[in-house]
Amino acid sequence: MNAIPSNALTRNQQLMQRRNAAIPRGVGHVHELFIQDGDNATVTDVDGKRYIDFAGGIAVLNTGHRHPKIMAAVQKQLEQFTHTCFQVMAYESYVELAERINARAPGDFAKKTLFLTTGAEAIENAVKIARAHTKRPGIIAFAGGYHGRTSLTMALTGKVAPYKAGFGPFPGSIFHARFPSELRGVTVADALESIEQIFKCDIEPTQVAAIIIEPVQGEGGFNVAPPELLQALRRLCDTHGIILIADEVQTGAGRTGTWFAVEQAGVAPDLITMAKSMAGGFPISAVVGRADIMDAPGPGGLGGTYAGSPLGCAAALAVMDVFEEEKLLERCQKVGAHMRQRLQDMAQQHRQIQDVRGLGAMLAIELFTDGDRSKPDAVLTKAVVTGAAERGLVLLSCGTYGNVIRILVPLTAPDALIDEGLDILQATLAAATAR
Repeated sequence: MNAIPSNALTRNQQLMQRRNAAIPRGVGHVHELFIQDGDNATVTDVDGKRYIDFAGGIAVLNTGHRHPKIMAAVQKQLEQFTHTCFQVMAYESYVELAERINARAPGDFAKKTLFLTTGAEAIENAVKIARAHTKRPGIIAFAGGYHGRTSLTMALTGKVAPYKAGFGPFPGSIFHARFPSELRGVTVADALESIEQIFKCDIEPTQVAAIIIEPVQGEGGFNVAPPELLQALRRLCDTHGIILIADEVQTGAGRTGTWFAVEQAGVAPDLITMAKSMAGGFPISAVVGRADIMDAPGPGGLGGTYAGSPLGCAAALAVMDVFEEEKLLERCQKVGAHMRQRLQDMAQQHRQIQDVRGLGAMLAIELFTDGDRSKPDAVLTKAVVTGAAERGLVLLSCGTYGNVIRILVPLTAPDALIDEGLDILQATLAAATAR
């Protein structure tokens, strides 16, 4: 078969050819598109087509693309210095950001915060800290949970394909409990019983350092942890001297209507991890927790060359300012309520949508063949994601069965733009289900 002449290809197609020749296939792509510009909740590709962004760089852009206040803060930092390595020469922005996050985190106890670069790095360090404090090896995570792509965080992740397939063996002393799902008949009692089974069959509770849970599962399908589960985990951890870690890498920084999602359950974890939207698109992550636990590792046991970079700290401080000045937590609740109603209306029209779920503005729909809950429809899901992009809407799928469509629109998006995006989703669903 003859190759298509390069002058007959779009700019996106030309770049994708170069990408395929230069970059390993393991770096996947949802959309074969290359961005040229981003502005708040819209992007323009290299061929000049405009898209509404309902993906937000996978929950990174709660404050939108290139928020002016964040850009100004980073530009100011660029004019001063870009790197020293905090462990070599400190800077005030790191300290100020830690103080502000300490004040934001739930719990009536002294707190300290460590900054890193990625979400997986934050999870790794939370586990290190928990093990250093308890002198125990075991970690309990949950089925369907996602915690990263390093060896340790893959071991914690409760989903094999595509994250764990072919990459084993993984670190030991890690066990998975069931995660509640009303749709699949898994109750809070079932989840707690599965932890008791781990205690009976795999590891005694006195050897468990931590239980880690996402208050809303991200890659797992936007499954919300019921408040009664989080409250029961808090009691269980207190009983056995286990550290409770809330993985808020995706939920943190206001995506669910509170700065941390776990606040809505009235629970104070011992450690909380965050990343993604905390700096509006600039790389930084954090572990915040009880001061005595955070102080367990000795000097030199924590850190990293780029951990808590000056640019990331400047951006994260600006994000916190934007949330306060623009009242984005209140905005999140309003946007979430409106989108939930629109999605529920779509579910009334399309029996393929069997669940609308999420917290705040972190929402998803789950699709099944002909409404049969025993038949997750990954094919339809992919068709909707692809079809929406053709109409100018960027979406992401997720879920253990690949049949969940998630919405992560920037909280700064205008109401009219959000509705325009939802209209595209509705039209795409209608076209895809009519076949």
